[in-house]
Amino acid sequence: MKTIGRGIARRAVLGFAAMTLITGLSSGLAAADERFVLVSHGSDSNVWWNTVKNGMRDASEDFNVPVDYRNPPTGDTGDMVRILEQAAARNYSGVITTVPNMEMIQKGLAGIKAKHIPLVTINGGPESGMKLGAIMHIGQPEYDAGKAAGERAKAAGIHDFLCVNHGADIQALWDRCKGFADAIGVDYKKSTMDSGEDPTVIQSKVAAYLRSHHNTQAVLALGPDQATGVLRGINDAGLSGKVYVATFDLSPDILKAIQSGKIAFAIDQQPYLQGYLSVAAMAIAIRDKTTDTGHIVAALKDDKKVAARLAKYDLKPVYTGSTVSSGPSFVTKDNLAPVQKYAGSYR
Repeated sequence: MKTIGRGIARRAVLGFAAMTLITGLSSGLAAADERFVLVSHGSDSNVWWNTVKNGMRDASEDFNVPVDYRNPPTGDTGDMVRILEQAAARNYSGVITTVPNMEMIQKGLAGIKAKHIPLVTINGGPESGMKLGAIMHIGQPEYDAGKAAGERAKAAGIHDFLCVNHGADIQALWDRCKGFADAIGVDYKKSTMDSGEDPTVIQSKVAAYLRSHHNTQAVLALGPDQATGVLRGINDAGLSGKVYVATFDLSPDILKAIQSGKIAFAIDQQPYLQGYLSVAAMAIAIRDKTTDTGHIVAALKDDKKVAARLAKYDLKPVYTGSTVSSGPSFVTKDNLAPVQKYAGSYR
C-alpha cells in the first residue's frame, strides 16, 4: 500500500493525536481540524456547478469535514491559478480541483505540491489529473463522450454539424467537439464556433451561422445554459424542428426540450458524483493515511452513507483503477423519468 508524503503524514498524525477519532467507514473524517477546498473553473453565471456544489456539501456532512468552494467569478483560468496559489498558503488538508488548462493549473499547484498537500482532480478526462499527481480523478472522459454522442448522431443520418464551444481555453470542451466530429467524419476545427458563455450572444451567433450555412444538419452545445441560446438561435434562423440538436449536461429546461423533441439527447456526466466522491475519496485518503486507490475505492463501495446517496439519486459511478468515470450516460425521451425530479440539483 502506498502512503502519502511525509509532510502530509506528519500533519495527519498530529491531527489524529490531538482529536478524538471518528470510527467506522461511514462515520467521516478522523480529525476535526481538517479542512478541504474545491476549486473549479466554473464562472458565477454557470449554474451547472450548483450540482457539483450540492455533492460537495453532502459529502462534507457525511464525512464530517468542512469544504470551501472557490472559483473565478468570470471563469478566467488565470484567476483560478491565483486561487490555487492562495489555497497553498492557507494550508488546506486537501485540495480538489478541475484542470481546464494543464500548463496553467500545473503552475497554480506548485505550492500545493511543495507542501505535499493531497490532491484530487475532477471534471473532464483523467489524463491531466494523473500527470499532476492526483490521488484520484472523478469525471467524464470527454473525447470518448463526444465520440459516443457523434456515433448516435451518425446513426440518425448526421454527417455535418456545428459545435458551439463556450470555453475556448478549456481543453475538455475541444475534446468533446473533436470526439463528435471524428465519429461523423469531419474536421472538428472547421466545425467549431468560439461562442463565449452568454446565451444571448450564442443565440445571435448561431442564428447568423445558420443563415449563412443552410445545410448544417446538427448543432452540438457543450452545456445546458448554452443549449438554450442554441435553441433560440435556431428559431431565429427559421429552422426550429429542422436541425438535430444535442447537448452536454442537464437542467430542467434541457429536460423539457428533450421531452418536446427540440433536443435529441443530453450527455449526462453526473456532476453530483464529481463533488461528492472527490470529497469522500479525499476524506478516506487522509483518515486512513493512504493514496492506495484500491483501498479508497473499496472504502467508498463499503460506505453506507455513500451507497444511500447513490441510490437516492439513481447515480452510477464506474470505478476504474485510479479514476472514477461519472459519465457519459445519455438522457433521451425514453429515460427522462429517473432524472426529472433531480435535474439541476442532484443530476
